[in-house]
Amino acid sequence: MQPLVYIETTIFSFYHDDRTATPVVAMRQWTREWWDSRRADYTLVTSIPVLAELERGNLAHKKQALDLALQLPAIAAENAAAEIAQVYIRERIMPNNPVGDALHLALASLHKCDYLLTWNCRHLANANKFGHIRRINAMLGLYIPSLVTPLELIGSESE
Repeated sequence: MQPLVYIETTIFSFYHDDRTATPVVAMRQWTREWWDSRRADYTLVTSIPVLAELERGNLAHKKQALDLALQLPAIAAENAAAEIAQVYIRERIMPNNPVGDALHLALASLHKCDYLLTWNCRHLANANKFGHIRRINAMLGLYIPSLVTPLELIGSESE
């Protein structure tokens, strides 16, 4: 069985980002490389909240990012995920925005995703938060997804 990957909003956005700043160019390149050559190694899902975030956005590439996201099955944000997100916020793992990062982590945990794929290295793919996230998820009896960037999955699994 292929590993299950929850794709968060930033992945779809960076795939189509056309900024020329060096870090953005590299992130776009790694995102495209993973999406174009490695995504078949995984079972991919996104969520209704991701689609809503992309729809609300005002980026020039909004339509392309949303079209990319719409290629994947989207899981709903059920009440249990919202409750888990509130625990993350209360425990100060995530910022006080229940429709954002906390909800993505809650959905990936609740649906036992092997990975949560993101470029959000401030609140999600942040090594300084991993221990706290593991403790809270263990306390809640939740699966603990690995929080990774596309760069981390480019050279894994099927090599």
